[in-house]
Amino acid sequence: MAESYSHKFGQIIGDLLEIAIQPHLEKFAKKNKLFLDKKGDREARSGKKVTWIDSKGNKHDLDFVIERGGSEKKIGIPIAFIESAWRRYTKHSRNKAQEIQSAIIPLIERYKNSSPFIGVVLAGVFTEGALNQLKSLGFGVLYFPYDTVVKAFQKCGIDASFDEKTTEIDFKTKIKGWQTLENKESVAKELLKLNKKHVDEFFNLLTNSVLRYIDKILILPLHGQESTKDTVIEAIDFLKNYSESNPKAPLIRYEIIIKYNTGDKIEASFKDKKDAINFLETYKLN
Repeated sequence: MAESYSHKFGQIIGDLLEIAIQPHLEKFAKKNKLFLDKKGDREARSGKKVTWIDSKGNKHDLDFVIERGGSEKKIGIPIAFIESAWRRYTKHSRNKAQEIQSAIIPLIERYKNSSPFIGVVLAGVFTEGALNQLKSLGFGVLYFPYDTVVKAFQKCGIDASFDEKTTEIDFKTKIKGWQTLENKESVAKELLKLNKKHVDEFFNLLTNSVLRYIDKILILPLHGQESTKDTVIEAIDFLKNYSESNPKAPLIRYEIIIKYNTGDKIEASFKDKKDAINFLETYKLN
C-alpha cells in the first residue's frame, strides 16, 4: 500500500524536531565531554538505529542517548534517554505518551545505577493529561504547540496547517514546498525561537541532572540474624526484646546510599562485598 501524503508530511514534521534539537544536544555533549548517540552509523554498534536493551532482553529504539565514557568505538554509560514525537490530534496523544514511557521506563530500571535523565521533545497537539502523565513519571518535557509549528513553517513560506479535511493534493503541495526549501534549518531555528522559554527550561533540567555530583556515600554494614514475623504485634515484641549489643553477629549485607547535591539518592543492597565494590566502581566515571 502506497504511503499517504498526509503521513509523509507528518514524518517531515517529526524529522524537523530532530533537526531542531540535535545540534543543541551535540553542543551540550561536546561542552561537557559526553557522547551523543543518534541515528546513523557508529562503529560501536550495528545498524543505524539507537537501540538499547532492557533487563528482560527487549530492544528499544530511541532518538538520542547521551553517554558518559562513550565514543564512536565504545558504548558508554547512559545518562540521558531522549525521545521525540509529533501528533496532530488529541485522540492520538495519550497513546503516544504511553508508547514513549513503555520504551524508556524499562531502560531506567536496568540502568538505575546511573539514574539517567529521561526527556521527550513533543510537537503538535498533546493534551494536558498526556503531558502531565509524562511529567509525573519524571520526564523532562519540551513541548512545541501546534500553532508554533505552523508559524515556523509559515516564516519560510510553507503552509503547514492541516486537519482531517485537508486533501492529498494540498499535502503534496506542502511536501514539495519542504523538499524545495534550501535552508531547512531556518524552520528549525524559528521553531526554537518561538519556544525559547521552554527550550531553556528543558536544557536546564538536562544540565542539572547530568552535571549533578555525589555529595556523600553512606555505607551501612548490617550484622545480625534475619527474623520473620507474621503479625505486627509479633514484630513489635521482637524489637522490644532484641539485644542491640551483639558484636559476634554475622554480616548480613551492605546497604549503600549515594546522595547527590540535587537531593536525589540511589539505594542499593548487597550480600557480597565484591558486588558492593563493583557497584561503586561504576560511579568512578560520574
